Amino acid sequence: MITYRIDVEDVHAHLFRITLRVPQPAARQRLSLPVWIPGSYLVREFARHLSDLRAEQGGKPVPLTQLDKASWQAECSGRAELVLSMRVYAFDTSVRAAFLDAQRGFFNGTGLCLRVEGREAEPQRLQIGTLPRGWQVATAMHAVKVDANGRGVYQAADYDELVDHPVELGRFWRGQFEAAGVPHEFVVAGALPDFDGERLLADTRRICEAQIAFWHGTGRQGRSKGAKAPFDRYVFLLNTCEDGHGGLEHRASTALLSARRNLPQRGRSETNDQYVELLGLISHEYFHTWNVKRLRPAEFARYDYTQENYTQLLWFFEGFTSYYDDLFLRRTGLIDTPRYLKLLSRTVTGVAATPGRQVQSVAQASFDAWVKYYRSDENTPNATISYYAKGSLLALALDLTLRRDGSSLDEVMRRLWTASAGGPIAEADIAAALQHCGGRSYAKELADWVHGTGELPLRGLLYGSGVEWQTQPPTLAQRVGLRIAESALTGVKATHVLRGGAAEAAGLSAGDEILAVAGWRVRRLEDALRLVVPGEPADWLVARDQRLLTLRLLLPADTGAAAPVQLAADARPGKSAQALREAWLGR
Repeated sequence: MITYRIDVEDVHAHLFRITLRVPQPAARQRLSLPVWIPGSYLVREFARHLSDLRAEQGGKPVPLTQLDKASWQAECSGRAELVLSMRVYAFDTSVRAAFLDAQRGFFNGTGLCLRVEGREAEPQRLQIGTLPRGWQVATAMHAVKVDANGRGVYQAADYDELVDHPVELGRFWRGQFEAAGVPHEFVVAGALPDFDGERLLADTRRICEAQIAFWHGTGRQGRSKGAKAPFDRYVFLLNTCEDGHGGLEHRASTALLSARRNLPQRGRSETNDQYVELLGLISHEYFHTWNVKRLRPAEFARYDYTQENYTQLLWFFEGFTSYYDDLFLRRTGLIDTPRYLKLLSRTVTGVAATPGRQVQSVAQASFDAWVKYYRSDENTPNATISYYAKGSLLALALDLTLRRDGSSLDEVMRRLWTASAGGPIAEADIAAALQHCGGRSYAKELADWVHGTGELPLRGLLYGSGVEWQTQPPTLAQRVGLRIAESALTGVKATHVLRGGAAEAAGLSAGDEILAVAGWRVRRLEDALRLVVPGEPADWLVARDQRLLTLRLLLPADTGAAAPVQLAADARPGKSAQALREAWLGR
């Protein structure tokens, strides 16, 4: 069996040693390392961290020829076992690659495990070898023979499964619970001593039980009826650090990154915004277990690890998942309706403040994820729209429209799952599920909302569902079309100049340091509101490339377009609106 042995070679140099054994290799055996990891749509060039690649058979060197940036060919002699050895530098704290230091280790197989071309469908084994004393192993991969700390041999059905099981190494906290009869494990690395693990387990269990019930229904004792969860065991791998946020979904686990301050604390029962952020991340990645890992774009039926894999459906797989992540927090009672609407308000305001929504549709943004969303720069808000954020609002618009028509997006999601047997789908399948559940064609909505760049009719839909749409006074940056970074050290710096705004018209550029407005030194841009008059120009002194420039900026008198949105539950909704709201959000 193809076997990968992973040894911690040097924690201070951040080096893993990988030994790959290939029985009965081809005469010219090709091997390659993926250039991307499914779920994160950017070519990451994992091979740049690979070094000291050598091959041998029977103790004798085997010639290796590099074919391209991430592929090699071994010139084998006979069918004796081919043994390859290499080092991988691991110092990426994200959930997408590999990390190793004296405190912890982590890796995804896409960054460490060479693909034995032509043999991907065969079972593959992973052996965790040398580890620092006291370190444990956590992964959802099937254990064949491991010790009490998890060190030993694991097995996957094929290469796709091998690289879809991240591995956490180190001294970490771990806890267990069952949801709908399925064992779940939660691993937390880097937590502070006052971390409340029991609360995290209890709250995560509520999310998991609700999502399993959503997809499969529940019977007595909360167990699924008719169909079971598509995994026998699930593992959350959470790394906490001073500052960071992210997650990556896998078939039976997820890798999570969060700030330590987001963890619940013993003795504190309140649910603060930081903990809600963490719960939303957990909910998001767990929902992906169904929506993208199994129910997935037809283009992802088989991954091509050598290049970009394009799809126009990330608005559905990421956007709809983003819609349901916080919604499940509300439906499980982990947050109340006002807090949910506050989170939703933030998304509505963020999308409205992005000029790129009028440039690219969410379908185009999905296709361009490889070169735009994951390669953001100062012009990104003007050139594209987040298929996460606008996709979640598209899901909201469809859900409220379906509920008005007597159905719901919940029913559509379950219809897609059963009709595809939890497998690949195309946009035509989404349209068919909408028509089946809603009793009419939704072709116009899909054309306008998915492939168009117009505004979503959220205000009316929310009003009909018992939610009031209110606006708040915009900041000065919002009024003039700026995104800024402020600190005592760097002052006020423009990070983005938004298309069509007063700042762009005045000639401000990203990177400009704003020193003074109307002759007054400013250290907080909001303070300049006292110095300017709406509808009248004022001098803005900025520093750019060691030069001081004076720019004339006209503060718009109308604040409506830039006004942040604040959603609130209507205290006295009509009966139909109240019924829709309760069916949507829960009582």
